[in-house]
Amino acid sequence: MTKILIIEDDTSFAQMLQKFLARNSYDVVLSHTGLDGEKQLKEHDFQLVITDLRLPDYDGIKLVSNLKGEIPVIVMTGYAEVSTAVKAMKMGAYDYISKPFTPDQMLLVIDGALNSKPVVSREPVYSKEKVEGAKEATTSQELILTSEATQKLEEHIVLVAPTDMSVLIIGESGTGKEVTAKAIHQKSTRNEKPYIALDCGAIPKELAASEFFGHIKGSFTGAVADKVGSFEAANGGTLFLDEVGNLSYENQIQLLRALQERKIKRIGSNSEIQVDVRILSATNEDLKAAVEKGTFREDLYHRLNEFSLQIPALKNRHGDLSVLASHFLSKFNEKLNKQIVDFSAEVWDIFNAYHWPGNIRELQNVIQRAVLLSTTDKVEAKVLPSELMSPVLETVELGSLSKADFEKEQIVNALKRTNYNKSKAAKLLQVTRKTLYNRINYYDLDL
Repeated sequence: MTKILIIEDDTSFAQMLQKFLARNSYDVVLSHTGLDGEKQLKEHDFQLVITDLRLPDYDGIKLVSNLKGEIPVIVMTGYAEVSTAVKAMKMGAYDYISKPFTPDQMLLVIDGALNSKPVVSREPVYSKEKVEGAKEATTSQELILTSEATQKLEEHIVLVAPTDMSVLIIGESGTGKEVTAKAIHQKSTRNEKPYIALDCGAIPKELAASEFFGHIKGSFTGAVADKVGSFEAANGGTLFLDEVGNLSYENQIQLLRALQERKIKRIGSNSEIQVDVRILSATNEDLKAAVEKGTFREDLYHRLNEFSLQIPALKNRHGDLSVLASHFLSKFNEKLNKQIVDFSAEVWDIFNAYHWPGNIRELQNVIQRAVLLSTTDKVEAKVLPSELMSPVLETVELGSLSKADFEKEQIVNALKRTNYNKSKAAKLLQVTRKTLYNRINYYDLDL
C-alpha cells in the first residue's frame, strides 16, 4: 500500500484529508509540525509527501530542498501564492495545489506524482487552459470545508439524503440553506428528477394555492392560461419550500392536505393529480415557538420535520472562513477579470475578528466588492466596508447578563480559533493581551 506523509498544522483539515485518502486505499501518516515531519521521514519509507507551505515552525520550501527530489512532494497553499509555489517546484517539488481544492483534484495530482520519475529543479509549465480548468473545477465542485460543525452537517446530509424523509433545514439568513437542500437532492435517489424551489416568503397568500397546485385558464381574474404548480412540476423529484414559516394559516392547511393525500387539484379543476414529491423546507424562524403561539400548525410542523438539520452560522464554523474566502476570491477574479492573488495579513485578521451577522452571503458580497475595488494584487483593508472595522468585543457593562454572555462567547470562540494561543486570540478580538487576561479572569473561564 502506498504510504503518504501529510504535514499540515490545521489538525481538522489534516484528519479530514487523511480519512479521504484512506478511503482511496492510501496509508497516511500525519505530522502537525515540520520538525515532526522530518522525524517521520527518517523513521519510515514514504512514497509521497504532501506538505503545507505555511507552517508555524517550519518552511515548506526547506523540506522540498532537503529531499532533493528523492521523494515526490506536493505542496499546498491556502493563499494562492503562485510565486512561492513556483519556487517550490524549482527546488524539486512535483506540483502544487491551492486551497480550496476538491477531492478529485487532489487524487489527480497524487496519481501524477506517484507515476512520475523523481525530479530535481524542474521548471513548472503552466498553460492558460490548465489554470482556467482548475478554476472551473474549484467553483463547480464541492469545497473541502474543515470545521467540526460543517463535518457534522455533511455526515447528516449523507445519512438522510438517500431516504424519502421530509427535512426541515434551520439556520440564520445567509448560511446556505438552499445550498444544503440542493446537496440533499443531488445525493438522493431522486437526483435525476426535477428539483423545484419555492420562496414561500415572497408569495402573496392569495396566490399561494396557484403556486403550489397550479390553475386552469379562467379559474380566476388574471388566470389567462393554464399553469402547472410546483407540486406537479416537482413530481418524482424534490420540492424545496424556503421560508416556510411565512405561510398564512390558510395556506398551511392547503399544504398539509396535499402532503397527507399526495394528491392535488389545479384551481378551477375537478381532476385530481397524484404526486410523488419529497419535501425539503427551510426557515430562519423558531417554528416550535410559532407552534406554541398558534401561528403555525403543529401537525404540519411534524410533517415537515421528520428530520431536522441545523446550519451553523459562519462565526461558529472555525476553519471554513479561509477556504470560503479563497473560493470567493477565485470566483470573482474570474467574473470581474481580475488577478488578485491574496488578502493582506490585516484583512485576514479583520475577517477572523468579525462576527459575520450576514453569514456566507455577507462574506461573498464583501469579497465581490473588495475584488472590484482592489487595484493591487492583494486585497487591502481600505477596500473593506466600514462595518467590518468595528471591534468584535464591544465596550459593555459587565453587569448586563446578555452582553456578558455575548462577550464570553466571543472570547471562547477566538481562543478556539487560535488553539488557545492568547496572544493571537487578543489580536483577533482587537484587544490587548492584558485586557484579554482580565476578561478571562473576570468570567472565571476554565481554559
